[in-house]
Amino acid sequence: MDIVFRGARVVDGDGGPAFLADVGVAGGRIVEIAGAGTLSGRRRIDSDGLVLAPGFVDMHAHSDLRLLTEPDHTAKVSQGVTLEVIGQDGLSYSPVDDATLDTLRTQLAGWNDDPQDFDWNWRSVAEYLDRLDAGIATNAAYLVPQGTLRLLCAGYEDRPVTEDELDRMREVLADSLAQGAFGMSSGLTYTPGMYADTAELTALCEVVAAHGGYYSPHHRSYGAGALAAYEEMVEVSRASGCPLHLAHATMNFGVNAGRAGELLAMLDAALDDGCDITLDSYPYLPGSTSLHALLPSWAMAGGVTTTLERLRDPAQRRRIRDVLEVEGSDGCHGVPVDWNTIEINGVRESGNAHLVGRSVAESALAVGAQPTEFYFDVLVSEQLGASCLMHVGHEDNVRAIMRHRTHTAGSDGLLVGARPHPRAWGTFPRYLGHYVRELGVLGLEECVRNMTSRPADRLGLADRGRVREGHVADLVLFDPEAVRDTATFDQPRQQAVGIPHVLVNGVPVIDGGNRTDALPGRALRKDR
Repeated sequence: MDIVFRGARVVDGDGGPAFLADVGVAGGRIVEIAGAGTLSGRRRIDSDGLVLAPGFVDMHAHSDLRLLTEPDHTAKVSQGVTLEVIGQDGLSYSPVDDATLDTLRTQLAGWNDDPQDFDWNWRSVAEYLDRLDAGIATNAAYLVPQGTLRLLCAGYEDRPVTEDELDRMREVLADSLAQGAFGMSSGLTYTPGMYADTAELTALCEVVAAHGGYYSPHHRSYGAGALAAYEEMVEVSRASGCPLHLAHATMNFGVNAGRAGELLAMLDAALDDGCDITLDSYPYLPGSTSLHALLPSWAMAGGVTTTLERLRDPAQRRRIRDVLEVEGSDGCHGVPVDWNTIEINGVRESGNAHLVGRSVAESALAVGAQPTEFYFDVLVSEQLGASCLMHVGHEDNVRAIMRHRTHTAGSDGLLVGARPHPRAWGTFPRYLGHYVRELGVLGLEECVRNMTSRPADRLGLADRGRVREGHVADLVLFDPEAVRDTATFDQPRQQAVGIPHVLVNGVPVIDGGNRTDALPGRALRKDR
């Protein structure tokens, strides 16, 4: 055998009690599980007191470009992540044509940067997956982004699609799924995906269901209309027959304090009625997104150039300001914006670097500006390229949701900007350290199940997500008494402690706590 983990406390991912064993790896797979102290191999890793678990699955990742531009990808592999699900929130970089890609590069700069001198040599999903196969740190599964699909087939206008446009969307979606995508995502507070009505989403989900995929929506509101937005997604799933996975499922803003139980009761009723529903969440209170995402959807219609023209027009600014401050824009989840809760955490222009780490309200006060007008000015100077933290979460909701029977873990971590959300580096050790060891919100075996077999089952991966003979050797060895996140909001790019070994496809990517130079990951393709 290539590697033997000797005397490990195996938490196999199925939720059952841990057991002591040797685990042998060869040819990228787990070839034998035997009594402690019985196996030998070319390399032995003494694992006394340490937990050996399946590699963690990040069910909501934004590493679409970072996997290629920073291939060491220490942020994720150092957490024990061996598989990421990308193409999230309805916006990513395939399938595209030249014009669509140009628009997306600008719109998504706050999420992923817009790297220059970069080879954008793909257009289809198959070509993008082939590019990933050239060498990445983790494995990756891709979701077809519904907003990208709409942009490609119907443009950036706030209107219903025509029958011909919908037929074209269904055709491109079917092709993309056949090329290996695992399902479809939506970002229904992001343009242009949010312009889709329920019927359009249902028609697309029928295609996803026909290909054995699942639908992962960032739904229309996590604020004032949250419960109605969740209910719409359940109805889309019912009508289309498509399995549903709710992205970063939470209840945010003051209107939803203490209301997670209402959401979970609704989901339990649907599950008991035969619906196929799972969800993911991250173990933090603030959210993170592009700064321009707070704008009302009509202000983004037509694309980036048109949006910037509106922001330069005094009359349009007054109209947008009224929506943000009084009505609550759909981009801000139907809640009037509180600029004290919106912290700028990433900019592209050096002249705006002093804004990072401060709320919009604080920075506006420092220069004697009205906060909303200051916000507009930042968006214009950044060409919409800034990102922000939204301090709108509730701890009791976070804890209640992570206990749910269909819960999985997802970081939703943006990896760019001066001070990205620490969840990009800390989500999985934070679950294990803070919520398992320190607080006891989850048991160790159940937490590992949330991060391994349950997401693998959702993806339909029969040979991943468990420590089992014949399974792919995606494995993480960690110290249950020491594992913890060290990434903070002030210092977000900090490697977790207590995770000395991580294997991807049987190859060490973290060895003795250090990143190796291996790039053993690949793009997974559904049903292949």
